[in-house]
Formats: sequence, structure tokens, C-alpha cells
Amino acid sequence: MGQFEGFIGVDFWTALFVLLNTLAIFFVARKYLFNPVQKIISDRQHEIDSMYAQADKAKADAEKMAAEYTEKLSEAQATSDRLVKEATARAQSREEEILRAANEQASAILDKAQADIAMEKKKAVNGAKNEISTLALAIAEKVVGHELGGAEQSSLVDHFIDELGDKA
Repeated sequence: MGQFEGFIGVDFWTALFVLLNTLAIFFVARKYLFNPVQKIISDRQHEIDSMYAQADKAKADAEKMAAEYTEKLSEAQATSDRLVKEATARAQSREEEILRAANEQASAILDKAQADIAMEKKKAVNGAKNEISTLALAIAEKVVGHELGGAEQSSLVDHFIDELGDKA
């Protein structure tokens, strides 16, 4: 083996010392380098997982708020539709009330006008009767040639007016 060792140039004790140094460096690096780095990586992974969980929670909250907003918006729309319908119904009711009152007033005015017309017609007829009776009396006095008495005058006027009314 001496030749082989001479050719490669590796001494057993040197190789053993290098191996022991390598193992010592490995254990020291593992204790002071690999474990802390592994802990840092683990902590960072937990932090990332926490951020993802918070993002998922924020997304769920946003979706919930969007659903609530949509619901409130539809409720507001329904309320506004209901208010518009109620206002329309009140306006139609008020319109009908105003029209009914106007029709009643128009009917009352028409009734009063008809009553006034009837009264004026009666006054006109009575006035015409008086004028006709006066004229008829004057004509009758001229035709008969003497003045007529109260009863005779009254019966003659009534007879004349009745005949005039029948012809009209």
C-alpha cells in the first residue's frame, strides 16, 4: 500500500483528520446555520400563509359587503317603487275627489241656473200677462165702449190669457 499511497499522496491520518473536520463543520453548520435558516424559512412560510388567510378573509368580507349592498339597493328600489305607487294612488284619489267636487259644483250651478231661468220665465210670463191684460182691457173698453168692472174685467182677462196660452 505504500506505493499506492505514494502515488495518490493520501495519508490515512490526513484523510481521517479531513473527514473529522468535515463532520465537525457539518454539525456546527447544522446547529448554527441550517436550523436558524430553516426556522427563518418556516416563519416566513407562516407569515405568507397568514397573509393568504387574511386576503381570503378580506375577499369573503368584500363579497359579503357586496351582497349586503346589493340587497340594500334592491330594498331601496322596492321602497322607492312603493312610494311612487302610493303617491300615484294618492294623486289619482285627489284627482277623483277634485273632479267629483267640480262636478257637484257644476251640477249645483246648473240647478241654480235652471231655477233662476224658471223664475225669470215665470216673472216674464207674469209681466207679459199683466201687459197683455192691460192691453186687452184697453181694447175691450174701446170695443165695448164702456168701462168694465172688477169681476167682469178679471174674468175677461183670464179668459183671454187662457186662450193665448192654448194657442202658444
